[in-house]
Order: sequence, then C-alpha cells, then structure tokens
Amino acid sequence: MTADTYVVGLSESYLLARFDLLRTRVRQAVARRQAQDPQPDDRFRGLYITDDQALRLLDDREPLLADEDADAAEERELLERWADQQEAAGITLRLRRAARAFDLVALDIDILLVALGPDLDPRLENAYGYLHDDVTRRRASIGLALELCGLTPYDAIGRNRFEPDGPLVANRLVEVEEPERPYLTRPLRVPDPVTRHLLGDDGPDPVLAPFATDALASAAIDGSPVSHALDLGMGLIYLRDRTGAASLSFAARGVEGHGAPILALDLGTLAPDDDVVAIAKAAGRQAGLRGAVLVVAGLDTLVERDRAGVRAFTDGPGPVVLIGSASWDPSWSHGPPLVLDPPDVTELLDGLAFRLTPEQARRAEVAADQQARANGEQVSVQHLAAGARLQNAGGLERLALRVAPTAGWSDLVLPDEVTEQLHEVVHRIRHRDLVLDGWGLRRSAGKGKGVTALFAGDSGTGKTLAAEVLAGALDLDMYVIDLASVVDKYIGETEKNLDRIFREADRVNGVLLFDEADAIFGKRSEVQDARDRYANVEVAYLLQRMERFDGTAILTTNLRANIDEAFLRRIDALVDFPLPDEDMRLLIWERHLPPALPRADDVDLTFMATSFDLAGGNLRNIAVAAAFLAAADHGVLTMEALIRATGREYRKLGRLCVPSEFGPYHHLVS
Repeated sequence: MTADTYVVGLSESYLLARFDLLRTRVRQAVARRQAQDPQPDDRFRGLYITDDQALRLLDDREPLLADEDADAAEERELLERWADQQEAAGITLRLRRAARAFDLVALDIDILLVALGPDLDPRLENAYGYLHDDVTRRRASIGLALELCGLTPYDAIGRNRFEPDGPLVANRLVEVEEPERPYLTRPLRVPDPVTRHLLGDDGPDPVLAPFATDALASAAIDGSPVSHALDLGMGLIYLRDRTGAASLSFAARGVEGHGAPILALDLGTLAPDDDVVAIAKAAGRQAGLRGAVLVVAGLDTLVERDRAGVRAFTDGPGPVVLIGSASWDPSWSHGPPLVLDPPDVTELLDGLAFRLTPEQARRAEVAADQQARANGEQVSVQHLAAGARLQNAGGLERLALRVAPTAGWSDLVLPDEVTEQLHEVVHRIRHRDLVLDGWGLRRSAGKGKGVTALFAGDSGTGKTLAAEVLAGALDLDMYVIDLASVVDKYIGETEKNLDRIFREADRVNGVLLFDEADAIFGKRSEVQDARDRYANVEVAYLLQRMERFDGTAILTTNLRANIDEAFLRRIDALVDFPLPDEDMRLLIWERHLPPALPRADDVDLTFMATSFDLAGGNLRNIAVAAAFLAAADHGVLTMEALIRATGREYRKLGRLCVPSEFGPYHHLVS
C-alpha cells in the first residue's frame, strides 16, 4: 500500500465513521417511529393512510427528535479528537478540508451527511422512505434532515441552512430539488462530483472538463508577487495579460509558492450556449474541495459574451486568479482585486521568431514531436514552426485571411538595396527581445515591442509578395486584413473593428498585412465639419493602437505621400519598391515563363524587357494571359501571343499601343 493510498484511506475512514453516527440517528428515528406506528409491519405502508393514522398524526404533540445518547456523544468526541491528531500529523481529511473551504458549521456537515446517505448506503433509501411514510421518497427531505440533526421543523437557524445563500446550497454541495413542493418535503441531493471527491476520487468535474488547461510553473518565472498576495489572504487577483507575458505560468508559479494545488481553466473555448454561472459554481466547488487556487484564463471571451458572468467567478468561496487583457471593471466584483502585470517571459524554439509562453512552447514541442514521428522523421525546425503555429488563437481568422507563405527570397526580383532592407526587417523581428529587453534599449513607457514596416511603391512592384517572403523567412503565417470589413460609415465602428483586430492579433504569432493602408492611415485633414473631426479621431486612435501593438505589422501603399506624417515617425522600417529596370524585367520574364512552358523560336524576351516599361505584377499578368493563348493554339507560346497579351494589359492600364513601343509587332495590336 502506497503512502497516497494510506492517506486516502484515512480520509475515507473519517467520513465513514461520521456516517456511522448518522446511521445510529436513523436507527433511533426509525425505532421511535415504529413505537408510534400501530402497524409497523404493513408492507403497504407509505402507499395509503388509514383513518386511525390520520387522527394520530393530527393529535401527536411529541417532537420527533433523534437526540444523541451519552454513548454517541462520547463516540463523536473521540472521533473528532482522532481527526485532530491526524491533521496535526499532516494527513488531509477531505470532509474537514471541505468544511474549512466553504465555512461549514457542524450543522452543515450533519446535513451534508444526511443528504449523502443513500449514495453511500442503499439501505438508507428504504429507511428514508419509511421515515417519510412514502416509499417513493428515497432521498432525505429538508424536514427529515432537520429531524435527524436533532432540530424541530420550526427551527429558524436550521431552516436557514437550506436557503440559496447558505454555504451548502450557494456552493452547490447540496441541491434542494422540486421547489414546487412544500418546503419541508423538498428532497436533497449531493452532486456526484462532491460524492466522488469525498470518497477519494480527484477526477475532473464533467462541467469543467472542456475548459481544463495545463499550467506550467516554470522555474524561470518569479511568482512571488502572487504567492505573497495569497499568503496575506488576498482572495482576488487580476493579471493583465499581453503578448509575450507568461501570465498562466506566473500564476502557477505563485500558487506553487503558496503551497497549494492549482485548478486552471481557460474560458477561451466558451460556447454561446454554455451556462457561465454553472461553470463558475462548479469551478469554485472543485477548487474548494481540493483546497486549490482557482486560476481562470481567457477572461476576455467571457467579458465579450457576458460581462455579468465575471461576478460568478469573483464571488466564489476561495481565492481566484483571473487573467485577461481588458482593464478591470469595478462591476465585476464586490471589492477591488490586486492587479498585477505578469513578466515578459517568452521562449524561442531553436531561433524561431515565435514568442511563446512556457505552456505554448511545451505544447509546440509535443506537436512537433508527434508530426515528426508520424512522418518517420527527426524533429526539425520546420516541425517546431508548425507546432508553434498551432498555438495561434483562431479568432483572427474570422477577421483576416490567413496565408501560409510559399514564396521565398529567390522569388523576389528587387534591387540589392531593397533586398537588404527586407533582411534587416527580419533581423529586427528575430532579435527584438534581445535588443529591447536584454540590452535595455526598450523604448519609453506605453510603447510595445512590435515591429511596423511600410512598403511603398507603385502597384505591381512586389510589396505584397515581399510581405509573404518576409513571413515565410520567419516561419510565420501572414494575415491579410480586409479593409472593407474594417472601415465603417458609422461613427466609432471603425475604431471598434480595429481594436478587435489588434486584440486578436496580440494572441497570435504572425505577420499582419494591411494592404492599401492609406485607406485608414491617410493624412488628417483640417476640421471643417463633424465628418472631418471623426475621421481624424480614427487616424489618431489607430496611431495610438499601433504603438501598443507587440506583434509584426506590414502596411503597403501605392501613395506614400498620402500617409500621415505622424505615422511615418512611428514606423520602424520604410522600404521603397521601385519599378524594375530592363535587366530586372528580363529576369522577371524568365521567372514567369518557366522551362515547362513550350516556347516558339520567335519568342524574344529581350525585346519584351526593353520595350515595355511595366511593373512585375503587370508582367506576370501578361505571362499568364499569353500562356492561356498558347494553350488554345497548339500548346506553344509564340511572340504573337505575348504581344497580344501585352496589348490587352496596356488597355487595362489605359495606355495607348504606340508603334514606338511595339515596333514591328504593332500591327498585332493596332
């Protein structure tokens, strides 16, 4: 027998010993009832009432009390003395621990045992039916519980223990059922998780199972602020979460320092039909029964859905640590919480640019190992990156298009200077923790550790492709923001949409791409009417929110001159994308016309690169259109197909097809 088994056995022994005292009271009550029953052996007792029984019930003036005799009282005293000795020796007696956690008095414990009776001893079903004079009522009622606890039905203190604010009912240790029945006949039931726990089973409550989460008490984190607060009896702590903050590990480390177990939940997976109050009550009950500190992450999801539901968690019986990014609202609790800022403790996996908390890093490593073993491979950086991407929250995908990068540096055709600038942006993102925190170059208070880059240039010069290449170099996904879903004609809605995007972006490791960003980052104008004033407010809000953003954002614009100067001062990198010269255009033509595409001998790419001064995006459009013409004409790309496709691209751009550009091929487009 292991030490754990022995401890659990002692706890059960105490419970069963207390239960034996209850059985003695039940036997006394049954004996008293039989002494007053003229037909105690009637097998149909409880199914009908005779005239004599009705008169006897109405004439009976003797209270039906089950007083303890001297022997029972002495046995109870000896039992409690033994329990004191066991607890002094460090043994946990679950029934006593529950009594302390929920402020139960001796009467509450007796009521709990009475209600628990049929779940521990099926013989008590029949006894309770007999005492109720109703064989169908096999659970204790309020009236029977009062009787077995030595109280009259008129005892105000006893009746008060069954009120909704009483510790037994408020913490759902005992449920009063069938409220439509008369008060004294309402049945009592102990929820199954309570019964299982008192009998030594620490399995999860089914109500809490969907929200249970691991909390890694990383040794790299100093959780002393949390542990000191718990040691001082502070029952409500709020951790302001943010990107890079190891909030859950900070809480776990503090609870560990306090010397208590932890019950960690993540409400980020709340469904619309989930009963928040039931979840909160089950969480408080489970934490109290285990003597644990309740830690609740993902509070933002609950706040968005039901702000009043936060009170259900803050009104619990024991200490609770809440984790959320929103500012604390005084309406969430009766008293103010202790508000703490968790430290920035992020882990890098083999030099990847992912900023992960210890829990996320551990899950990413597990996912990487599973993926590698499934493919019969050794764990590689690619496996780790894939595992890290799995830790991204899914909320941003409802607001943006997620793009898994496939382009690489070889797909870019840019001047060396521009390519070098892009590499510098990658280095800034990879090493920002070292430079800003490790070397102490962090900017002033209120500014995040995010990296913001502006890609400016004509349409088709490769800005979006460069953003994808940059994301791929960092092994990050790219999230393309749909500005149509952001900008709103109603006052204040644009700011709400932007805030929602940035809050979700704070929860992912990815590159945020604002294409055609001048639509929302445009210059503020002189205020001439209310519309100008509110438009300026949108730009000002966006500038402030970008400063607090801790992630990576890339903005592209075709009109650099339209970007507000205040924003230009706040960006970390400005990259200008020029139109390609002749040599670059020739290289682009070669890239877009791969060897697998059959070419006729008359195809002259040097002429195409020299004659047509177009951006790379336009050249790609021409190449694709010409390839379709070739597919319809014997499957061979000809110069005629390239010229005709070029003419169509010119017309799209509103340009004339002049002989000076098309030369000997002008007749094909004239």
